[in-house]
Amino acid sequence: MGAPVSKNECIDVVFEDLTHDGNAVAKINGYPVFVPQGLPEEMARIKVIKTNKNYGFGKIIELMKESADRVTPPCAVYSQCGGCQLQHLSYDGQLRVKQKQVEQVMKRIGKQHVEVFPTLGMAEPWRYRNKAQVPVGFVNGKLVAGFYQQRSHQIIDMDTCLIQHAQNDAAIQIARGVFAKYHIEPYDETTRKGVLRHLMTRFATTTGELMLVIVTTKPNFPNKEQIVAELETAIPGLTSLVQNVNAANTNVIFGDRTDVLWGREYIMDTIHGISFAISARSFYQVNPEQTEVLYAEALRLAELTGEETVIDAYCGIGSISLCLAKEAKHVYGVEIVPQAIEDARANAKLNKMDNVTFEVGKAEEVIPAWFKNGIVADVLVVDPPRKGCDEALLETILKMKPKRVVYVSCNPSTLARDMLVLTDGGYVAKVVQPVDMFPHTTHVECVTVLERRA
Repeated sequence: MGAPVSKNECIDVVFEDLTHDGNAVAKINGYPVFVPQGLPEEMARIKVIKTNKNYGFGKIIELMKESADRVTPPCAVYSQCGGCQLQHLSYDGQLRVKQKQVEQVMKRIGKQHVEVFPTLGMAEPWRYRNKAQVPVGFVNGKLVAGFYQQRSHQIIDMDTCLIQHAQNDAAIQIARGVFAKYHIEPYDETTRKGVLRHLMTRFATTTGELMLVIVTTKPNFPNKEQIVAELETAIPGLTSLVQNVNAANTNVIFGDRTDVLWGREYIMDTIHGISFAISARSFYQVNPEQTEVLYAEALRLAELTGEETVIDAYCGIGSISLCLAKEAKHVYGVEIVPQAIEDARANAKLNKMDNVTFEVGKAEEVIPAWFKNGIVADVLVVDPPRKGCDEALLETILKMKPKRVVYVSCNPSTLARDMLVLTDGGYVAKVVQPVDMFPHTTHVECVTVLERRA
């Protein structure tokens, strides 16, 4: 049986829900049609733009009944840019939607009867990102820097982004102007010609230090010395000017070679009273205000007394590990990226912390080896990538039997999946706390604690 609607058909619908990627859902004889920028309970006339066997896509032609939660997006390019998905939904509405989505995956995937607390949001949910990375290109003969249009590699030129810190915006616009002045050619993905690929900035909110990274296809380019000299004087607060070289035909931003052109190799920032040196390729949370909230929740749930041995899987540059080390007997951190472990060790030294041990490797291989050597965690902390924890790591947790597992997650679906494994293996989860790290987008972080049953 085919779809009950056809391409280009216009039809009146009532939106029932939002998907995890922010599309509104209308059902036509049980057939779901996904529509951007709609909201639950709204009535709209939509045009069907694509149909598959089991679902279709549409766009709003006319809104006939608006949600009380609908707001006018303040961003001029919101409807084209793919960076945000929820600016048309009030911030209170966004927080409720994220709580509901976490509740749904806990029931559907995790089979959990667990309380999901209201999402912890921001008092001022704009200008929160401390890192911007934007592609550059030519549009109508002009050098532009912005974000990709939804589902394309067409760059949307923009002078400002309302979720980026203003210092990042200013630095990118100045850099774009300098490169345009010297007629530096942007990289073209189709012809594979050109020099300048990306501009990246990092701004440390606690110190005011700023890093600019220019990603190029080759180490040298015309007027390099003059460009470096102009950038270092034109950008306020610039502490670090770095070049990364990426000659590969890839959509990965960074290549293997990184050179400091001016200033320091890193900028300094603090979380939870701990200093961190952040280099061009360091993983570092992009919302510093909400990182404090997230880590405070993780520490509260860990219930450390100063006597515990803690293992931090997926430790990155040691940001959670060092926060834990302030309140634990000893912390062991593991991370697969060698540069991150170098940063973690340097950050431990910087903060004069000697009760931390960091090791390079896969968590699912290093932690079992530690366990064989007699290192047993009282509390185990995981903050995995979106794909969640490796099966071997979950098996090791069940063998090691730590008293508590604190799980920090950037993907509620894989959190729910992994919680099911742990609860089947003798753990119980009582609460999940969503934290809004990325206002106006569909992403939500969660933190929960699983305690071993007596």
